[in-house]
Amino acid sequence: MDNCLFCKIAAKQIPSSIVYEDEELLAFKDINPAAPVHLLIIPKTHIDTLSSAQPEHTVLLGKILALAPRLAQEHGCAPAQQADGGLSGGYKTLINTGPDGGQEVYHLHLHVIGGPKPWRGQR
Repeated sequence: MDNCLFCKIAAKQIPSSIVYEDEELLAFKDINPAAPVHLLIIPKTHIDTLSSAQPEHTVLLGKILALAPRLAQEHGCAPAQQADGGLSGGYKTLINTGPDGGQEVYHLHLHVIGGPKPWRGQR
């Protein structure tokens, strides 16, 4: 897409703080973070919304979801077992779809949001 912000980021036409890249995916820090850790994972292929994904995108969608826990771990917000058996830490994954779903950039993206609370959007 000619005027897609995330396509331009994937093409390196707009700078970003990249935390992961391979042939199909790019992950970078959100420029307006809602939490201490706020990453976006995007496919390099333009897909408008999750609802626009087709059966041929199934493997790509799985790869996006599989990357989220790895990035959460690398950025210090994965759940961790405590000595008393309880858990600490954690993160939220979010895909906004469409205007009523809060989507602002019409290029499929998965948010990985975490870190010590309190932080915005903690619902």
